[in-house]
Amino acid sequence: MQLSIFDLFKIGIGPSSSHTVGPMWAMFRFLKCLSVEGHLDELDRVEVHLYGSLALTGKGHGTDKAVVLGLSGCRPDRVLPEEAQAIVEQVQSTGRLALASCAIDFNPDSEIFFHNDEVLSRHPNGLCAIAYAGSHQLVRREYFSVGGGFIVEEDKVEAVALDASGSKVPYPFTTAKQLLDTCQQHSLSISQLMLGNELAIQGNEQTVFQLLDRIWEVMESSIERGCSLEGTLPGGLGIRRRAHRLAEELKAKPEAALRDPLTAMDWVSLYALAVNEENAAGGRVVTAPTNGAAGVIPAVLAYYMRFMHGANQQGMRDFLATAAAIGMLYKHNASISAAEVGCQGEIGVACSMAAGALAAVMGGSCEQVENAAEIGMEHNLGMTCDPIGGLVQVPCIERNTMGAIKAINAARLALRGDGQHRVALDSVIETMRQTGIDMQSKYKETSQGGLAVNVVEC
Repeated sequence: MQLSIFDLFKIGIGPSSSHTVGPMWAMFRFLKCLSVEGHLDELDRVEVHLYGSLALTGKGHGTDKAVVLGLSGCRPDRVLPEEAQAIVEQVQSTGRLALASCAIDFNPDSEIFFHNDEVLSRHPNGLCAIAYAGSHQLVRREYFSVGGGFIVEEDKVEAVALDASGSKVPYPFTTAKQLLDTCQQHSLSISQLMLGNELAIQGNEQTVFQLLDRIWEVMESSIERGCSLEGTLPGGLGIRRRAHRLAEELKAKPEAALRDPLTAMDWVSLYALAVNEENAAGGRVVTAPTNGAAGVIPAVLAYYMRFMHGANQQGMRDFLATAAAIGMLYKHNASISAAEVGCQGEIGVACSMAAGALAAVMGGSCEQVENAAEIGMEHNLGMTCDPIGGLVQVPCIERNTMGAIKAINAARLALRGDGQHRVALDSVIETMRQTGIDMQSKYKETSQGGLAVNVVEC
């Protein structure tokens, strides 16, 4: 099934799409399953078991909180961060969990199990939920959080959105070559092709545009909120927010841009910092395509909207549509899960998406867009995921600034060429997949290698 643009861009809360958003969706589905199968009246206990990366970095990534929220009926795209915190605190203080039409005893410390030494065969991010009536097991379900908020249930093959329509699209594609060939055959840009497909999924153009505008609205809000707040990020590392101070410095010296043309890059770094500090604090962000890399695309899109002559609303929509097309290629042919392929699947993919999208709105041909996306990933190959303390903070926040700057450079390099290049995007995607397979598990969001073991936490 062809993905929707809004499968790649989901509204959620931080700090992680695979460890927070995905598990919340999984538990929301589990709650729905209990309701549909009529088990809520007899239910008196629920256990949740976390495996692999979900267990190893689940505490730092808020997986236990996501479990509580999902079982409480919260959806990551609708719950507000402050509401989420209040629900979690209430369950922790009362030991009671409201499950739709009933309430049960539930202590997160004793009912959520972290199996650090076990990995389910399907994917490193596995979780199992079991419902009981007394000692009798009512329902048992396994879920896999495969990156970007996508979840797979047990033996199902495709990871799709909760409300996926299954609509057929007029311009299906699974490879970059197919995408380029289809664009050429129908005389379409990549964004036009994507918007045509999205029209078939959503049913009308107005809905498509409203949804795209909403995504940018949330991205802008996360930038503005990140720039306005000060203080220390949660988790125990003592990482102070930097975006507010940087924003004040840049606003105080607007003339600096006249002396230093690279001041624009400082603003881009600011935008990325702001978004990912918000994400680290559990704020509302757009999964783009993951939460750990949520700052790259908003930062580059803000660069287009705020610094480029002729930027407009339609350009913003074209940017997001083009970025989504590139993201779909990675989702279909490789992975966007750091637990599966390392951070090349998060920052690398976001950089590739942003580079191609920026090249498109700067007037690039389909071939130049593909070239920009290829450059964006080629120079992120092999990037490990080694978060200190299991938190989406160090090096994750700064990596978003690097990904955004690389994306802009990649787009500009591609636009200086004619679209012809030695390495195809399909080849670099396959290389990223193979590199992820070869990468040791300690570098895949487990906090068992790299910076996570070589930097003292306190």
